[in-house]
Amino acid sequence: MSGGIRIRGLTLGYDRHPAIHHLDGTIAPGDLLALVGPNGAGKSTLLKGLVGEVQVLEGRIERGAAAGAIAYLPQAAEIDRDFPLSVLDLVAMGLWRWLGAWRSLFRGRAECEAALAAVGLSGFEDRPIGTLSGGQFQRALFARLIVQDAPVILLDEPFTGIDARTVGDLLALIRGWHGQGRTVVAALHDLGQVRAHFSKTLLLAREPIAWGPTAVVLTPPNLERARHLSEAWDETAAICRRDHDDHGHHDHAAHAGHGDHHGHDHPGHHGVKREAAE
Repeated sequence: MSGGIRIRGLTLGYDRHPAIHHLDGTIAPGDLLALVGPNGAGKSTLLKGLVGEVQVLEGRIERGAAAGAIAYLPQAAEIDRDFPLSVLDLVAMGLWRWLGAWRSLFRGRAECEAALAAVGLSGFEDRPIGTLSGGQFQRALFARLIVQDAPVILLDEPFTGIDARTVGDLLALIRGWHGQGRTVVAALHDLGQVRAHFSKTLLLAREPIAWGPTAVVLTPPNLERARHLSEAWDETAAICRRDHDDHGHHDHAAHAGHGDHHGHDHPGHHGVKREAAE
């Protein structure tokens, strides 16, 4: 499957204020990548940027797969569970990529039922989504991902507020996708889960701290630096520019544990509060 994503000098933000910046690197086809960092570090913003929901202020994202070939699961809190949908309707929304190919409704229902069986929800087809528990609802959302059949899958905090058994079952699905050659990127807060199940990690604190093998990235110095930079971030800062090479990008973040991180500890630098840096 084609599913690589190249990120070049990327700054993402809202209303011309950066939310994440100076990100360079490549998510290779078939990667199993965890996004970690303190609250507000930019993990959700990066995922939304990869699917085009957040403005690119600088740099670029080069997707190996078409935008429609990226399956994205937002945080559960962003999904309206009061909307009058059945579980089957929710899962069938994942078939939208194929509707232009005139798939029969019967075949579509069969695929949705198979996906629900894969997540342990056989017999739930006609249940309103508002009656599901947190774990059941997340299983239904994973069933929707299954029918999307995308080469790239982006997950934003997929295990928050659900029971341990459901977490284990969904992790097994993720490992299965990885085994099929799909690219999976997940924003997570449980470092134990990351160390146990994800081979690569990108540690963020509004800018990249380290990107590479998980064991190399999740070191105490890197985690402490992420905490410091996240606390020092200035939400009202303007975009900070940097010089680019002849190809228009740097790859400083592509190696875990890089020590310079673009000089963002300088007092008064855009994006870092002066008092915190001094």
